Amino acid sequence: MAVNFPRVIFLDAVGTLFGVAGSVGEIYGDLAHNYGVEADGNALNQAFFRAFKVAQPMAFGVDQGISVADQEYSWWRLVAQQTFSSAGVLDHFVNFDEFFSHLYAHFATADPWVVYRDVPVSLERWRQQGIELGIISNFDSRLYRVLEALNLANYFQSVTISSEAGAAKPDPHIFTIALQKHYCQPASAWHVGDSQGDDVVGARAAGLRPIWVRR
Repeated sequence: MAVNFPRVIFLDAVGTLFGVAGSVGEIYGDLAHNYGVEADGNALNQAFFRAFKVAQPMAFGVDQGISVADQEYSWWRLVAQQTFSSAGVLDHFVNFDEFFSHLYAHFATADPWVVYRDVPVSLERWRQQGIELGIISNFDSRLYRVLEALNLANYFQSVTISSEAGAAKPDPHIFTIALQKHYCQPASAWHVGDSQGDDVVGARAAGLRPIWVRR
């Protein structure tokens, strides 16, 4: 059966293109150790995902005098603070703000990430087929630096992130914003992602063909 290739393929970022090298908890724990704080990586990992799950979507509204970058930083600081508080070690930090500044900058580098082995091959194949590529992610503006650091940036004609779009997956609006960047109708686009709730449900609601990656 013939496959009708799309004009545009959008992809999620974290969990689809690349993932955490090890676990978030291990990384948090290793960096906390440098600040004299000892915490179990598994406990931190569980605490992180609890905090992350209950956090409001990282989709910021109309500018109220606070930059998107500052809102992103505050959002993640609260998640990290709740993570270490839940693990019972928040009060062990002499200067949590200094630690968090280091932690936040660390995740803008290549060090905590690993690109999945199938990704470069797939991106190159689609590019050679003349398919435009874009990213739709609920991550923050550090994503631009991460893509550069992981040698992925040149594959993509667009990057749409929730913190800048004012809408987070599965909200169809973020997909609409991404489509507009390519002057593309939903029926002519696919979206590839690892989350059934955010990626599959969201893409389908916006009229794109969803492709679920089971990492």
